[in-house]
Amino acid sequence: MKKVWWVVPVAVAGAAAVRRVRPAHGGGERAGDRWLTVTVNRAPADVGSEGKPPAPLDELADRIDVRIRPAPGDRGTELGARFREPVPAESTSVPTRLAGQDPRQELRRALRDAKSLLEAGEVLRPDAPPTTRPTPGGKLVELFTRRSGGEGVL
Repeated sequence: MKKVWWVVPVAVAGAAAVRRVRPAHGGGERAGDRWLTVTVNRAPADVGSEGKPPAPLDELADRIDVRIRPAPGDRGTELGARFREPVPAESTSVPTRLAGQDPRQELRRALRDAKSLLEAGEVLRPDAPPTTRPTPGGKLVELFTRRSGGEGVL
């Protein structure tokens, strides 16, 4: 009986993987169709002026749609962006993401940079190099720092 229990976590992990790979609602929405959104602690008038997106998003303006609206509960502004054209599935694969070539990473980085510029006036980056000597620990920190730049998480 104890040997059967290992099947449960494997089945749950398999179902989660299939659900993540398969598009929702019969293929209606792809990864590039979703809005990526950040909440900015500024008034909507301060975030978008003259119909132009904030500076980092302005570089992608010909490829993206930008949405600026008040955040719920009067807590600033929601700044959202998505690609006009769906992102091809092959460009969102795990190897492509690990190599930093997923176009969604560029959009996530631009949204984070826009938020930082609007709230702090500058884009904060970690110190480089992370250590004064090239140690294995320093190389590991540098690897994680590069990896988290595109995804926003480690």
